[in-house]
Amino acid sequence: MEVLSKSIHDVPSLPGEYWQWRGEKVYYVKAGVENPSKPPLLLVHGFGASTDHWRKNIHILKENYQVWAIDLMGFGRSGKPPWEYNGFLWRQQLNDFIQEKIGQPTILAGNSLGGYASLCTASEYPDNVAGLILINSAGPFSDAKKKNPTITQKITGLVLRQSWVTYLLFQRLRNKKNIRKTLEKVYLDNTAINDQLIEDIYRPSCDEGALQVFASVFKNPEGDKIDQLLEQLECPLMNIWGEADPWMRTKERGAKFKQFCPNLTEYFLNAGHCPHDEAPEQVNQIISDWMEKCL
Repeated sequence: MEVLSKSIHDVPSLPGEYWQWRGEKVYYVKAGVENPSKPPLLLVHGFGASTDHWRKNIHILKENYQVWAIDLMGFGRSGKPPWEYNGFLWRQQLNDFIQEKIGQPTILAGNSLGGYASLCTASEYPDNVAGLILINSAGPFSDAKKKNPTITQKITGLVLRQSWVTYLLFQRLRNKKNIRKTLEKVYLDNTAINDQLIEDIYRPSCDEGALQVFASVFKNPEGDKIDQLLEQLECPLMNIWGEADPWMRTKERGAKFKQFCPNLTEYFLNAGHCPHDEAPEQVNQIISDWMEKCL
């Protein structure tokens, strides 16, 4: 088992291709062969990540399924134009990619921000999404408590809107040492954090436009609420939670998902915010079993 664990954590990313969308380049990876009995699988990364973050999953899942992974606009090797970055943009990107490149109803699997973008897509375009897998998915619920901000909080909010402050924060966060520190906080098993992972996150931050993307994501208003999206959802849903995620109260969020989608399938793993990368063997098996039994 130790040999298998080491090999899957060291597997390299597969080479990808580019697709032109709205005059910009979108990077994607395609692996495996079409399976007539199962829909294809499209993997969608989280904030600051890319198709590289799915390399351990693609490596195994491609043996039985046609697997795609995509860099959302503003991230990875995709274009970073001066647009507004939000769920509305990414759901259109994902839907157009399914229609133009994949060409058939697809299972979407998304982590964190990618989970929210995938949920937006599945809810808005049910004919193109055959199933949905959310891995520590981000996004707000309608009943999220919003306290009246204090004077200090108001001042902090105004300061963070200043371009020079955004620049300094961006430079600090994208420092390789700070990337490692952040990962060590959100990964339960720090042995999954290696130089390749840090480089995969650092490299896109050096692209022209990366700073503007960072600023746009944090300054734009929240999009559709999760409960509203779940009420529109028609396809099967599975939630995978890394229960040691310090950014999310996973049990509480899991209960809220079940409130609006009681028939969903749910797993809690001994992992952090990115269980697909931290515990890929478990996640790959869960995804494979779910696709075999439910679709």
